[in-house]
Amino acid sequence: MNVTLCLRIHGRVQGVGYRDALRREALRHGLRGWVRNRRDGTVEALLQGDESSVLAVAAWARQGPPAADVERVDARPAQGDLDRPYAGFDWLPTA
Repeated sequence: MNVTLCLRIHGRVQGVGYRDALRREALRHGLRGWVRNRRDGTVEALLQGDESSVLAVAAWARQGPPAADVERVDARPAQGDLDRPYAGFDWLPTA
C-alpha cells in the first residue's frame, strides 16, 4: 500500500549534509517526494511510496547522517495538495 508522510526534523540538521543524505536514503528505498530546509532551522521532507519503505526512511531520519544531531522528528500523514502523486525525489527551495 502506498502512503505519503510529512516529516519535520529538529536539531542540528542544516549545514551537515542532512538533505543530501535523506534524499539518497529515500532513493535507495524507491521513494518519491521532496526535502527542503526551513527558515526556522528544521528540515522538512515528504516521503511517498510503499508503506514499509516510507517507515524505514522515517526511522532513518531519527538519526540522520553522522554529522547531524537530531533532537526529534515530527511525522504526520500528508493531506490536501501534499497527498498528490509525486515523480522522483527533489530538493525544494528553503521555505
